Amino acid sequence: MIKPELLAPAGDLETLKYAVNNGADAVYVGGANFSARAYAKNFDKKEMKEAVDYCHIHNAKLYVAVNTIIFENEIEDFIEYINYLYEINVDALIMQDIGMISLVHKLFPDFEIHASTQTNCHNEECLKFLKEIGVKRAVLARELSLEEIKKIKKDIEIEVFIHGALCVSYSGRCLFSSLNGGRSGNRGKCVGSCRLPYRLIKDGKKTSNKYPLSTKELCTIDNLEETLKTNIKSLKIEGRMKSKHYVGYITKTYRKLIDNYFDNKKIEITKEEIINISKLYNRSFTKGYISNDNIYNTSTSNHLGYPLGEVTKITDKKIYIKLTDILNMEDGIRFTTTNKGMIVNKIYNKQGLLVNHINKGETAIIDNKINLKTKDKVNKTIDKNLLKEIENLPKKKIKINFNLEAHLNKPLTLTLIENNVKLEEKSIIIEEAKNKPTTKEEVTEKLKKLGNTPFISEVNINMDNNVFIPMKILNDLRHSLIDKLIKEKTKLRKPKEIKYEKKLKKINSEKTNIQVRNENQLKKVINKANIIYVDDYNLYKKYKNDNIYFRLPNIMKDFPKYENENLLINDLGSLYKYYKKNNIITDYTLNISNSESVKLLQKYNTKLVTLSLEIPDYDILKYTNNTEVIVYGRPELMIINKFHQNGKLILEDKNNKYPIIQKECTIILHSKNIDKLNEKINTNKRIILLDENNYQIDKIINKNLT
Repeated sequence: MIKPELLAPAGDLETLKYAVNNGADAVYVGGANFSARAYAKNFDKKEMKEAVDYCHIHNAKLYVAVNTIIFENEIEDFIEYINYLYEINVDALIMQDIGMISLVHKLFPDFEIHASTQTNCHNEECLKFLKEIGVKRAVLARELSLEEIKKIKKDIEIEVFIHGALCVSYSGRCLFSSLNGGRSGNRGKCVGSCRLPYRLIKDGKKTSNKYPLSTKELCTIDNLEETLKTNIKSLKIEGRMKSKHYVGYITKTYRKLIDNYFDNKKIEITKEEIINISKLYNRSFTKGYISNDNIYNTSTSNHLGYPLGEVTKITDKKIYIKLTDILNMEDGIRFTTTNKGMIVNKIYNKQGLLVNHINKGETAIIDNKINLKTKDKVNKTIDKNLLKEIENLPKKKIKINFNLEAHLNKPLTLTLIENNVKLEEKSIIIEEAKNKPTTKEEVTEKLKKLGNTPFISEVNINMDNNVFIPMKILNDLRHSLIDKLIKEKTKLRKPKEIKYEKKLKKINSEKTNIQVRNENQLKKVINKANIIYVDDYNLYKKYKNDNIYFRLPNIMKDFPKYENENLLINDLGSLYKYYKKNNIITDYTLNISNSESVKLLQKYNTKLVTLSLEIPDYDILKYTNNTEVIVYGRPELMIINKFHQNGKLILEDKNNKYPIIQKECTIILHSKNIDKLNEKINTNKRIILLDENNYQIDKIINKNLT
C-alpha cells in the first residue's frame, strides 16, 4: 500500500503557506490567466516564483492549473507562459485542453502533466489515451465510486477529490454559465448557475425543491480508510476560492488522519474537529459519489455553519438567543429559516451590559440590525476564536543534519545533509587551544541557532580535545551552508528555445449535417443532409448507410464491441476505444477550440471534428480542415450522473424553461435554440433538432440555405 500525496488548494500566497505549514505534500494554484478559477486572487509571475520557492524549501511540490480551453489566438502566449513555469521549476501542470497537452509534451518532454478533472476522465480507455499524449496523472471524474475506481486498470497515476465543493455536472461538460451569461466554466469563469434557485417541474407539477441543482460539500473522513487502501496516488482538497483558515484546518485534519492510519492503522477524529470543519464551511456534508451517497442539498446553497442556539425573544432593537455553544464578539451567525446573516459586533448579558462573550447554556442579547421578525434557529458561520487558533499554528520546520569535523592541523569541515542534498564547507586549519578549549556544547548551541529560517538542525560532532574553534567562523559556515541549501532548493531550469509555427490549411467542405431525435425526423431529412446523427442505436441500425452516424452516450463505463460502424464520439475514452476499427466524428462535448486539438484528433482517424460552442470567432478555421460548427439547436448545458428526481422533468427560472432528458444520465438542455443559420461560416454546419415538426424542419433548412 502506498501512502498518498495530500494535495491542497491555494488562491493566494498566504493561503499557500497555510497549506504547506499544515502538512500538504503538494499545493495547486492558478496564474492570472488560463486557470479554471479566474475569480480567485491567483498568482502573478513574481508571486508564482515565490510560491515555487516556498514549497520547495519546505519539501512540498507546486502544481499550476492551466486547465482552461485555449483559443487559437492565445496559443503563442500560452506557450510563453508554460516556458516561464518550466523555468521557475514548477513540479507539474494541471491541464484540460488535449491539443495543448499534446503540444506541451512535445515542446517540454520533461515537464510533468496532470490531466484536470475537466477532461471528464471516467473510464480506463480515457486513461490510456491521456497516457499516450503525455499525461503522467489524471484527476478522475468525481462521479466515480470507489468500487469503480478499484476496477480500473491504472497505467498512470490517479488523483481523486476527498473534500470540498462539488459540481453537479460532470466537470468539463457544463455550458450553463457560458451559454446563459457568457461566463465559461471551461474558461475559469463559472458563476455557479447550479447554486441558484429554480422550479423543478415534475410530470407537470412543481416540486418543493428550491435549489434542485445545489450540492452538499464533499467530506470523505468516514470512508477515508477504504480510499487509502486503493493505492490512489493523490488525495485532493477542493478550495482555491476558500480562505486560508479553511485550507489550513482541512489540510491539517486530513494530514493527521492519513498519518495516523499509516502509523497506527486507525482513523480517529474528535467531535470538536468535526464541529470546526462545519463552522469553516459546509452546505451539509456528503460522502460523495465515491461512496454512493446522496450529493444534493435542495433546501439551500449557502454555508450553513454549526448550530448555535434558538431565538427566544425579539424586539425592534434586540434579539435574545438561548445558546448551545459559546458566542463571541465578531462571530458570524445565520438565522436558518429566514436565511439572514450578520457579524455580531456587540453582545449584551441579561443585565444589559456589554460583554465580549456569552457561554453555552446562557442567553445572549444582540442588536436586531437585520430587522428579524420571527423566532428562528441560529447557526454559527464564523468562529473568531477558531480563526485565531488556526492563525497561531506553528510553522513547518525542515530537519537538517550538521556534521562537524574538527581535528588538529586539519581544515574545519562542516557538512549539511537534507534528504538527498549534501553540502560541505571547509575553513581554517584547526589549532590547539591556548586558553579555554571549545566544547561540544558550544558548537551544538551555535549550529542550532537557525533563527527565522525554515530549518531545525540535528548536530553530530567529531572533534579532538583541546581545540579552539572561533564562533564567528562557525557562524559563517552555518550561514553559508544554509544559503547554499536554499539556492539548491530554489534553482531554476534552463528555459527552452521554443519554435512554434502554425501552418495554414484550406477548408475543403461546407456541407450541412443534421442531428435527429426520432424516426419521423430522420425520414424527413434523409435526402437533405450530408450526415445524419441519431442517438437511438436501433434506429441507426435500421437506416444504417455511409452518412448515418450513431451518437454514443455521454458517459461510457462499458464498451460494446463496435467494428465498421459510424460513431459520433462524446468522450476521450470512446475515441481511444473505437478509432482504429470505426468511422469517427467527435462531438462539441470534447471542447475543441484550437487547431492543435483538431490536428491531434485527426491523428486518431477522426473524419470530422465538431468545434466547441464557446469559440468567440472562427479564426481556428484558417488552420484546420474537416471541422463542423453547431449553427442551430438546443445544446446540452449539463450532464449529470444521477438526478434525485424521476419522471418528465423541466427546470424553470424566472424567464426560461430548460428541458431535461433522462437517459444513461440526466441531460439539461438549453432553454432556447442557438441560431447561426444566417452566419457565414466556412466549414460544415450542424443542425440539432429536438421536437420540431416537418414544417419547422423545412423552415430551418431553407433558412440555412439562404
